Amino acid sequence: MLEFSGEKAYSSLPAIIIFTTFIAAVITFFLTRVNRKAGEIFTVITIAALFGAIFSMYGVVKGGGVVSGSVNFLSIPFAISFRVDMLSFFLGLLAVFLWLLAAIHSIGYMAREHAHDRYYAFLLLALGGCLGCIFAGDMLGLFVFFEIIAISGCVLISHEENPYAIFAGTKYLFMSLAAGLLLFFAIVITYYLAGTLSFNYFGLITENSTLAFIAFICFLLGFGVKAGIFPVHIWLPDAHPAAPSPVSALLSGMMIKIGAYGLIRVFYQVYGFTFLQEVGWHNIALVLATVTILIGSALALVQDDIKRRLAYSSVAQIGYVVLGLALLSEMAFVGSIYHIFTHAFMKGALFLIAGAIIVQAGERRISRFGGVGRKMPLTMIAFALCSFSIVGIPPFNGFISKWQLCLGALETGQPFFVVLLIVSSLLNAAYYFPIVITAFFAAAPRHTAETESVSSGHPDTGIGVRWQEAPLNMLVPIMILAIGCVAFVLMPQNWPLEMAKVAVSELFVRF
Repeated sequence: MLEFSGEKAYSSLPAIIIFTTFIAAVITFFLTRVNRKAGEIFTVITIAALFGAIFSMYGVVKGGGVVSGSVNFLSIPFAISFRVDMLSFFLGLLAVFLWLLAAIHSIGYMAREHAHDRYYAFLLLALGGCLGCIFAGDMLGLFVFFEIIAISGCVLISHEENPYAIFAGTKYLFMSLAAGLLLFFAIVITYYLAGTLSFNYFGLITENSTLAFIAFICFLLGFGVKAGIFPVHIWLPDAHPAAPSPVSALLSGMMIKIGAYGLIRVFYQVYGFTFLQEVGWHNIALVLATVTILIGSALALVQDDIKRRLAYSSVAQIGYVVLGLALLSEMAFVGSIYHIFTHAFMKGALFLIAGAIIVQAGERRISRFGGVGRKMPLTMIAFALCSFSIVGIPPFNGFISKWQLCLGALETGQPFFVVLLIVSSLLNAAYYFPIVITAFFAAAPRHTAETESVSSGHPDTGIGVRWQEAPLNMLVPIMILAIGCVAFVLMPQNWPLEMAKVAVSELFVRF
């Protein structure tokens, strides 16, 4: 039951959603050990129920309202508060939707895998950590759940238990812990300067001091690690090839967005965009965003491993999000929020497609994708749709977010960034379109053409598999995400774009 007070609704629902996810993770672990199918069904039903619970808050947040509450823990001197506004509602709903599709896809992908109990339990634990960060009502709560993501992410990345996976997971863990230490230092400084960590206030830090600048750099690097921005992106290209493909879809589609979400709260609530405009610290983020876009795109061009190419593409794409919020323009910020949504759909689908190809064809080298489009037509059509969106071809979602970013760049009198976005789109085309062309028009590798199978087998499991279209439980989530890359633009009202505009206006109207 929501208790209304003006524009606020006091409710324990956000806390219930988060801790239900953690409890469900424990239940899933033991249930899956007894019966794998029962554990998979329970996981999917749990995530679907969470989607409904989050959606029930729409009536409050759509009019600019806020759902808030707090929970006290043992002897911690602060109550961890929860706060759901339009921004956190939008991202929370997006996260659960992506998790639901990844969980369904996992049923097919994980069929020949091991440790299903651990996999599904930590899948839910990671979801709880993401929702905790998104729904956190203060910087302390965001920090606590940020650490939960670090632990659960490490386990999921290391799932294959081979030396490379363990190396990638350990690298992710230590970089995440280092990021956490930076954030903790910044949080302490923020509390010292502002006397509060609550997101109910805007512009917590108002003085141009050395301590304030140090905190800003710590926030930028701490959340930058999770987001995967240059130069602290180095965990990401190793993590994606090592992780199961549904995990890669979640890492790229949503988990790295937690870093971007943290930066949004820092830029627009801890400091405030008027303060950052005065001191000019946002220019540091603009430089990092520019380098991130160019470096990510350039390195993606030379990758032959499909998941490694997608990983570097994610680095470039997160640069768009950072660029949009660092321009300190309302139109660019709309583009940044909408690109979080857009990227979740297109890159989530692309990693699931990579997983389907790996499972069905036993191949992950792009140079050997010849003929895969004729053997897996629906899968590769979905790949083409997502590629068109990433490049920014109208009427796909990617065009809308890049259009908004270009308008924001012009609004701030910085046309250089329009040129940057055009160059980046050309680079995107250079490393995505050849995959589509190879899949549909190139000849199949000799051994594949003769046997219609790959003798080397699944690179992650060593099991030989037949080269054919993916089963429905893997294909349906892919098609939903791929169609979503264009469907919202063709609707009479693009409701994700409208929600992004509302979320941005709520932050800008405070200043």
